[in-house]
Amino acid sequence: MAKVELKQPIIDEIRALLDGAVSATVVDYRGLTVSEDTQLRKTLREAGVQYKVFKNTLIKRAAEGTDFSQLDGFLEGPTAIAVSRDDATAAARGLLAAARILAKFAKTAPKLELKGAVVEGKLYDEKEVQALAEIPSREELLGRLLGSIQSPVTNFARVLKQIAEKGEGEAA
Repeated sequence: MAKVELKQPIIDEIRALLDGAVSATVVDYRGLTVSEDTQLRKTLREAGVQYKVFKNTLIKRAAEGTDFSQLDGFLEGPTAIAVSRDDATAAARGLLAAARILAKFAKTAPKLELKGAVVEGKLYDEKEVQALAEIPSREELLGRLLGSIQSPVTNFARVLKQIAEKGEGEAA
């Protein structure tokens, strides 16, 4: 069998991984301990994000003709790719699940280096991925909105209660 024939199933696997994906984030995992890598994989899996290590040339071949071909410039050195699909699990944690998890994990494991990402067809470098990761999740934003709506109503109710209590005290 020729080398190309041996690599084709891996390229097909990567294409299948990227097909229908909302985002793909590439990282340099060099220097992570086994326990750190295991914890990272577990966290990503729980968020519905697939995390795999492939050869850069195979990722480049598989991404040809897709939005993810924009990652070619970041595919140097040891590279792992985290792919988030638009499924119920990932959507519940937001489209940027992979970027959020990887950026948060990089704070505790400084050896993990974010390289870049493609989110909904747009390329982001390391700094932009960090900025994306800081965006609160949909649930958090909805909670903040509800809190800001609820706060004035609660304060108004307290004022009315105090006025009513004060009015009852004067009548006695």
